[in-house]
Amino acid sequence: MLRSLASLALVVGTLAVEGTASAQEPKFEFAKKEEVKGVEWKASASAGLILTTGNSRALAVSGSAHVSRRDGDDKLTFDGAGAFARSEVLLAIDSNGNGTIGPDEITRDTQTTTRNWNFKLRYDRYFAGPNSAFLSGRIGADEPAGKQLYGGGQIGYSRELYKDDVHEIVAEIGYDFTYESYVGKTDNLAIHSARLYAGYNAKLSPDTSFLADAEALFNLNGESSSTGDISTFEDTRLNLKVALTTKLVQHIDFRFSFTARYDNAPAPLPGFAKPYDPGFIPLADKLDAITEVALIVSFI
Repeated sequence: MLRSLASLALVVGTLAVEGTASAQEPKFEFAKKEEVKGVEWKASASAGLILTTGNSRALAVSGSAHVSRRDGDDKLTFDGAGAFARSEVLLAIDSNGNGTIGPDEITRDTQTTTRNWNFKLRYDRYFAGPNSAFLSGRIGADEPAGKQLYGGGQIGYSRELYKDDVHEIVAEIGYDFTYESYVGKTDNLAIHSARLYAGYNAKLSPDTSFLADAEALFNLNGESSSTGDISTFEDTRLNLKVALTTKLVQHIDFRFSFTARYDNAPAPLPGFAKPYDPGFIPLADKLDAITEVALIVSFI
């Protein structure tokens, strides 16, 4: 009974289940024009912890924060998130080669399966009704996905295409610059991309909302990497997110979301204790998926 209790996850906020090592870049939610009087602040945060002991040994922590300031036609938004997961796996190695496993041939191997963080700052300037211009910068890392550090910025134009009491559709077009520094001994990349974005938001009830985001980045420059040359439009990146949020009590919301990220030219995988064969450079998976269940606490 005690072992079963120890294996329960202590969750305060966010529980994420990842299909692969998550290239968890800053979220790509659209900004929308809102009628405000004076200066308006909004802040929310979530945090999570999963700890198992006994036969299964794992530790996972995650957290996120959102802060925004709106003053007339100017809006500044900050988003930050991070996740870390480490687990121990049983290994049986026949060291003496006798065909069986003895008491000294069972060990535990500790592996870090998730280690990522990211920060994003965005400024929006609204003008002429449903139109706005935006400028943003970001920085982050995702070591299991091979990215020791990445950063860059975006600039562009946003327009609210449709809005009524329930539905809202927003589109954006612009330019994206991304710089990637890899964990392995490979060349860093500077990527110049055209950016297309579409966002849909639905107010299903006074307490429940649905969100869908889609972002596409098309590289405009050729790239020279350790795995070969990458031509224009070959390093295409796609991001998709859907989320359902409902209010539980005052200042506390429940959210279920699914995020998928596709990179047609993924980063090289980090190295292991032993080197790869000459000329062999394995790549990270092209598709990452995250399913998230979270409690969101709003402070302001």
